[in-house]
Amino acid sequence: MEYNAQIQNRVKRAEGQLRGILKMMADEKDCKDVVTQLSAIRTAIDRTIGIVVSTNLEQCVRDQVANGKETSGLVEEAVQLLVKAR
Repeated sequence: MEYNAQIQNRVKRAEGQLRGILKMMADEKDCKDVVTQLSAIRTAIDRTIGIVVSTNLEQCVRDQVANGKETSGLVEEAVQLLVKAR
């Protein structure tokens, strides 16, 4: 699978947020602010996982159809990846 610039930028943004949280912790910022930022990162990562899985699923289905192969197992595998990620 090719990880396009959009997906890479999402991960880089999360990386920046994590660095910001480490700085907040070093500066002894309020717990609520740190938890709010951690929650925002979790949401961003969850969305990125969804994009990666859905993009990969789409490509796999196209490849399987083009090769005349069954696609039913691909959806189950994608669902399992999403469940595992939570």
